[in-house]
Amino acid sequence: MTSEVLPQDVSGDEVWDIVGIGFGPSNLALAIAVHEHNLAHPQAPVRALFLERQAAFGWHRGMLIDDATMQVSFLKDLVTMRNPASDFSFLCYLRDRDRLAEFINHKTLFPLRTEFHDYFEWAAARVADQVHYDAEVTSVRPVEVDGEITHLDVIAKDGAGRVRTVRGRNIVVATGLRPKLPADAVPSDRVWHNIELMHRVDGLARTDPHRVLVVGSGQSAAEVAAELHTALPRAQVCAVFARYGYAPADDSPFANRIFDPRAVDHFHGAPPDVRRMLMDYHRNTNYSVVDMDLIEDLYAREYRESVSGRKRLDIRNASRVTYTRETDEAVYATVEFLPTGETETLECDALVYATGFHPVDVFALLDRVAAVCERDASGRPVVDRDYRLRTASNMRAGIYLQGSEHSHGLTASLLSTTAVRVGEILESVQRGGSPVAEPAPGTGIPAALH
Repeated sequence: MTSEVLPQDVSGDEVWDIVGIGFGPSNLALAIAVHEHNLAHPQAPVRALFLERQAAFGWHRGMLIDDATMQVSFLKDLVTMRNPASDFSFLCYLRDRDRLAEFINHKTLFPLRTEFHDYFEWAAARVADQVHYDAEVTSVRPVEVDGEITHLDVIAKDGAGRVRTVRGRNIVVATGLRPKLPADAVPSDRVWHNIELMHRVDGLARTDPHRVLVVGSGQSAAEVAAELHTALPRAQVCAVFARYGYAPADDSPFANRIFDPRAVDHFHGAPPDVRRMLMDYHRNTNYSVVDMDLIEDLYAREYRESVSGRKRLDIRNASRVTYTRETDEAVYATVEFLPTGETETLECDALVYATGFHPVDVFALLDRVAAVCERDASGRPVVDRDYRLRTASNMRAGIYLQGSEHSHGLTASLLSTTAVRVGEILESVQRGGSPVAEPAPGTGIPAALH
């Protein structure tokens, strides 16, 4: 799937209502919301352009393991919780792919990750007129008129190094997360983050490795251990983590209420100490936890090997990697067993860090515009309920942030409330960023919309 090339400089010519930075699932959902709004209200269209550094749509392609499933219901797709009648839903995708009956017979809420990625590509192709790929945003600059910042110029470059400027009344930042590695980790052909798994595994298999080390205790770490154990039938897969075992994810119905749209209202309006408490209580719904069926699968593999006497899955629990050294031939990792302090140095053909992700520094991206953004006591952006950054009084252009966990809770970077979130952002853009009315008593619906 491709789109037209990035346009020539349009700073003083063409102005967009929304310039989206990044085109993963969040801004894809926003593009769909804009598309549907424009169909319903052709007399008041919203003009949007999204800039994506990749050459085509792609969502964590390196983790598209063949048998890995989604961890959220297919009903939390790009549109359903905002517009159940949308023809951009996962069910409409299945109908289009002639698999609707088969999926219903499958009796699952959790599609294959590869299938959901195909759904995203299907949806992205239908709004390709709003997207320019191969356009990496490098900075954002203010446009001042009579002392007020009225617009924002988004500076992007393509793969050939050509720089273009796109001007918007509002920008929506959805650059996703970036791989997190230990401070002393040096990425190489032998040392890499789990996000590269499916790009690396075939080449690794061709080298007939003796041992591969996986560091991490979450869902991705467990998936990597399982995939490498299957794909490398002659290699030992050593999994290292500080827990005594993989911790199961809490996906019980009551705990899952933390992912409901109304929970965002509760979280955003709560005092800082309550926000911290809620995050601490419910981190086990998403962070450093593993689906129970995968835990049981890995345990069964380890047990079978203990019976056969050929131990290829080596679970090093209550342990940590304290030192690594790479040579031309191997990576040497020193693993400490925490209860006793005993250490062992393992010779490995590859070291995979499944150590999570961290958010992009939005202030670094905003460049000079960051100076007019408010910050909280921790130096983070102050984000209003409508996902708009709070700014100085002379700022008329809007900056919206998809992925602000500290202000909006666990769902800020997850699919769970994406459809609802983009609807709220679009409504705010149409209001010009003015505050929404208070909810009507007992409804949770703003009085002006009730």
